[in-house]
Amino acid sequence: MIDWRAIDTVLLDMDGTLLDLHFDSHFWLEHLPRRYAELHRLDAAAQDALKARIIGEQGTLNWYSLSYWSDELNVDIVALKREIQHLIGLRSDALDFLKWLKRAHPRVVLATNADRASLGLKLPLTGLEEYLDAIVSSADLGVAKEAQEFWFELQEVEPFDPARTLFIDDNPHVLESAREYGIRHLLGIKQPDSSRPEKALKEFIALDRFATILPDERPPH
Repeated sequence: MIDWRAIDTVLLDMDGTLLDLHFDSHFWLEHLPRRYAELHRLDAAAQDALKARIIGEQGTLNWYSLSYWSDELNVDIVALKREIQHLIGLRSDALDFLKWLKRAHPRVVLATNADRASLGLKLPLTGLEEYLDAIVSSADLGVAKEAQEFWFELQEVEPFDPARTLFIDDNPHVLESAREYGIRHLLGIKQPDSSRPEKALKEFIALDRFATILPDERPPH
Protein backbone atom coordinates (compact mmCIF):
# COMPACT_ATOMS: atom_id res chain seq x y z
CA MET A 1 0.00 0.00 0.00
CA ILE A 2 2.89 2.37 0.76
CA ASP A 3 6.17 2.49 -1.17
CA TRP A 4 8.40 3.54 1.70
CA ARG A 5 11.20 4.47 -0.71
CA ALA A 6 8.93 7.34 -1.83
CA ILE A 7 8.44 8.70 1.72
CA ASP A 8 10.76 11.21 3.38
CA THR A 9 8.37 12.60 6.00
CA VAL A 10 5.63 11.00 8.08
CA LEU A 11 3.14 13.40 9.64
CA LEU A 12 1.07 11.82 12.40
CA ASP A 13 -2.03 12.95 14.23
CA MET A 14 -2.17 12.09 17.94
CA ASP A 15 -5.71 11.65 19.31
CA GLY A 16 -7.57 8.93 17.44
CA THR A 17 -4.51 7.99 15.38
CA LEU A 18 -1.67 7.14 17.75
CA LEU A 19 -3.79 7.39 20.91
CA ASP A 20 -7.19 5.84 21.54
CA LEU A 21 -9.84 8.55 21.17
CA HIS A 22 -11.89 6.94 23.94
CA PHE A 23 -10.26 9.19 26.55
CA ASP A 24 -11.21 12.39 24.72
CA SER A 25 -14.71 11.24 23.78
CA HIS A 26 -15.43 10.22 27.35
CA PHE A 27 -13.92 13.39 28.83
CA TRP A 28 -15.65 15.97 26.63
CA LEU A 29 -19.05 14.33 26.29
CA GLU A 30 -19.45 12.63 29.66
CA HIS A 31 -16.91 13.45 32.37
CA LEU A 32 -16.62 17.21 31.83
CA PRO A 33 -20.37 17.93 31.56
CA ARG A 34 -21.03 15.85 34.69
CA ARG A 35 -18.22 17.41 36.74
CA TYR A 36 -19.08 20.91 35.48
CA ALA A 37 -22.66 20.47 36.73
CA GLU A 38 -21.41 19.10 40.05
CA LEU A 39 -18.90 21.89 40.63
CA HIS A 40 -21.39 24.64 39.77
CA ARG A 41 -24.38 22.82 41.29
CA LEU A 42 -26.35 22.74 38.07
CA ASP A 43 -28.97 20.32 36.78
CA ALA A 44 -28.91 17.76 33.96
CA ALA A 45 -30.16 20.34 31.45
CA ALA A 46 -26.91 22.27 31.98
CA GLN A 47 -24.96 19.15 31.05
CA ASP A 48 -26.85 18.81 27.78
CA ALA A 49 -26.38 22.51 27.03
CA LEU A 50 -22.64 22.20 27.62
CA LYS A 51 -22.37 19.18 25.30
CA ALA A 52 -24.09 21.18 22.56
CA ARG A 53 -21.79 24.13 23.20
CA ILE A 54 -18.68 21.94 22.99
CA ILE A 55 -19.83 20.30 19.75
CA GLY A 56 -20.62 23.75 18.35
CA GLU A 57 -16.91 24.68 18.51
CA GLN A 58 -15.84 21.57 16.59
CA GLY A 59 -13.03 22.16 14.11
CA THR A 60 -11.94 25.50 15.61
CA LEU A 61 -8.92 26.30 17.77
CA ASN A 62 -11.31 26.89 20.68
CA TRP A 63 -12.53 23.28 20.40
CA TYR A 64 -8.99 22.06 21.10
CA SER A 65 -7.93 24.70 23.65
CA LEU A 66 -7.88 23.64 27.29
CA SER A 67 -7.30 27.21 28.47
CA TYR A 68 -10.33 28.41 26.47
CA TRP A 69 -12.62 25.89 28.17
CA SER A 70 -11.07 26.49 31.59
CA ASP A 71 -11.82 30.21 31.26
CA GLU A 72 -15.25 29.74 29.70
CA LEU A 73 -16.47 27.22 32.27
CA ASN A 74 -14.52 28.43 35.30
CA VAL A 75 -13.07 24.97 35.95
CA ASP A 76 -9.55 23.52 35.85
CA ILE A 77 -9.75 21.38 32.71
CA VAL A 78 -6.32 19.80 33.17
CA ALA A 79 -7.16 18.78 36.74
CA LEU A 80 -10.44 17.24 35.55
CA LYS A 81 -8.57 15.39 32.80
CA ARG A 82 -6.17 13.98 35.37
CA GLU A 83 -9.15 12.44 37.17
CA ILE A 84 -9.54 9.99 34.29
CA GLN A 85 -5.98 9.93 32.92
CA HIS A 86 -5.93 6.13 33.33
CA LEU A 87 -7.98 6.06 30.10
CA ILE A 88 -5.13 7.64 28.09
CA GLY A 89 -3.48 4.93 25.99
CA LEU A 90 -1.96 4.02 22.65
CA ARG A 91 -4.05 2.51 19.86
CA SER A 92 -3.47 -1.19 19.11
CA ASP A 93 -0.06 -1.46 17.38
CA ALA A 94 0.86 2.23 17.37
CA LEU A 95 4.00 1.62 19.43
CA ASP A 96 5.24 -1.08 17.04
CA PHE A 97 4.66 1.31 14.14
CA LEU A 98 6.62 4.10 15.85
CA LYS A 99 9.48 1.71 16.61
CA TRP A 100 9.56 0.64 12.96
CA LEU A 101 9.60 4.26 11.79
CA LYS A 102 12.54 4.97 14.09
CA ARG A 103 14.49 2.15 12.47
CA ALA A 104 13.43 3.16 8.95
CA HIS A 105 14.48 6.81 9.45
CA PRO A 106 11.89 8.97 7.69
CA ARG A 107 11.37 12.25 9.52
CA VAL A 108 8.48 11.69 11.94
CA VAL A 109 6.48 14.75 12.97
CA LEU A 110 3.50 14.89 15.30
CA ALA A 111 1.08 17.33 13.65
CA THR A 112 -1.70 17.73 16.19
CA ASN A 113 -4.60 20.00 17.06
CA ALA A 114 -3.96 19.21 20.73
CA ASP A 115 -2.67 22.26 22.59
CA ARG A 116 0.46 22.33 24.76
CA ALA A 117 -1.48 21.68 27.98
CA SER A 118 -2.95 18.53 26.47
CA LEU A 119 0.46 17.46 25.16
CA GLY A 120 1.92 18.10 28.60
CA LEU A 121 -0.54 15.62 30.06
CA LYS A 122 -0.39 12.92 27.39
CA LEU A 123 3.24 12.76 26.27
CA PRO A 124 4.70 11.72 29.66
CA LEU A 125 1.99 9.06 30.07
CA THR A 126 2.46 7.51 26.62
CA GLY A 127 6.18 7.87 25.84
CA LEU A 128 5.42 9.18 22.33
CA GLU A 129 8.11 11.84 22.43
CA GLU A 130 10.91 9.28 22.22
CA TYR A 131 9.82 8.35 18.68
CA LEU A 132 9.20 11.84 17.27
CA ASP A 133 11.61 14.17 15.50
CA ALA A 134 9.33 17.18 16.05
CA ILE A 135 6.00 18.13 17.60
CA VAL A 136 3.86 20.86 16.05
CA SER A 137 0.59 21.95 17.64
CA SER A 138 -2.00 23.96 15.74
CA ALA A 139 -2.13 26.21 18.81
CA ASP A 140 1.51 27.16 18.11
CA LEU A 141 0.62 28.08 14.53
CA GLY A 142 -2.62 29.88 15.37
CA VAL A 143 -4.83 27.86 13.05
CA ALA A 144 -6.42 24.40 13.19
CA LYS A 145 -5.47 21.57 10.81
CA GLU A 146 -8.89 21.80 9.18
CA ALA A 147 -7.78 25.10 7.56
CA GLN A 148 -5.43 25.45 4.59
CA GLU A 149 -3.36 28.01 6.46
CA PHE A 150 -2.18 25.30 8.86
CA TRP A 151 -0.23 23.49 6.15
CA PHE A 152 1.45 26.67 4.89
CA GLU A 153 2.44 27.53 8.46
CA LEU A 154 3.64 23.99 9.08
CA GLN A 155 5.80 24.19 5.94
CA GLU A 156 7.49 27.27 7.41
CA VAL A 157 8.48 25.65 10.71
CA GLU A 158 8.91 22.05 9.53
CA PRO A 159 9.70 21.95 5.79
CA PHE A 160 8.42 18.90 3.90
CA ASP A 161 7.86 17.82 0.31
CA PRO A 162 4.10 17.15 -0.04
CA ALA A 163 4.76 14.62 -2.82
CA ARG A 164 7.03 12.58 -0.53
CA THR A 165 4.97 12.89 2.67
CA LEU A 166 2.64 10.41 4.34
CA PHE A 167 -0.03 11.88 6.62
CA ILE A 168 -2.23 9.74 8.87
CA ASP A 169 -5.23 11.26 10.69
CA ASP A 170 -8.62 10.01 11.87
CA ASN A 171 -10.47 13.23 10.97
CA PRO A 172 -11.82 13.28 7.37
CA HIS A 173 -12.06 17.10 7.36
CA VAL A 174 -8.36 17.32 8.21
CA LEU A 175 -7.47 14.74 5.57
CA GLU A 176 -9.43 16.76 2.99
CA SER A 177 -7.51 19.88 3.98
CA ALA A 178 -4.19 18.02 3.63
CA ARG A 179 -5.22 16.68 0.23
CA GLU A 180 -6.15 20.18 -0.95
CA TYR A 181 -2.70 21.37 0.13
CA GLY A 182 -1.15 18.64 -2.00
CA ILE A 183 0.01 15.96 0.41
CA ARG A 184 0.16 12.86 -1.73
CA HIS A 185 -0.05 9.93 0.67
CA LEU A 186 -3.08 10.10 2.97
CA LEU A 187 -4.53 7.46 5.29
CA GLY A 188 -7.41 7.50 7.75
CA ILE A 189 -8.22 5.38 10.81
CA LYS A 190 -11.12 2.90 10.89
CA GLN A 191 -11.69 2.88 14.64
CA PRO A 192 -10.24 5.95 16.38
CA ASP A 193 -12.25 5.24 19.55
CA SER A 194 -12.02 1.63 20.77
CA SER A 195 -15.37 1.98 22.56
CA ARG A 196 -17.26 2.99 19.42
CA PRO A 197 -17.97 1.30 16.06
CA GLU A 198 -15.65 1.66 13.09
CA LYS A 199 -16.11 4.75 10.93
CA ALA A 200 -16.61 4.68 7.17
CA LEU A 201 -14.25 7.03 5.31
CA LYS A 202 -15.59 7.37 1.79
CA GLU A 203 -12.70 9.16 0.12
CA PHE A 204 -9.69 7.83 1.99
CA ILE A 205 -8.19 4.43 2.70
CA ALA A 206 -8.61 3.76 6.42
CA LEU A 207 -6.30 1.62 8.52
CA ASP A 208 -7.37 -0.99 10.98
CA ARG A 209 -3.80 -1.70 12.09
CA PHE A 210 -0.55 0.04 11.15
CA ALA A 211 1.02 -3.34 10.41
CA THR A 212 -0.92 -3.46 7.12
CA ILE A 213 1.24 -0.68 5.65
CA LEU A 214 4.60 -1.98 6.82
CA PRO A 215 6.85 -4.02 4.54
CA ASP A 216 7.00 -7.74 5.26
CA GLU A 217 10.26 -8.06 7.18
CA ARG A 218 10.04 -11.80 7.74
CA PRO A 219 13.12 -13.68 6.47
CA PRO A 220 12.53 -15.89 3.40
CA HIS A 221 11.99 -19.60 4.07
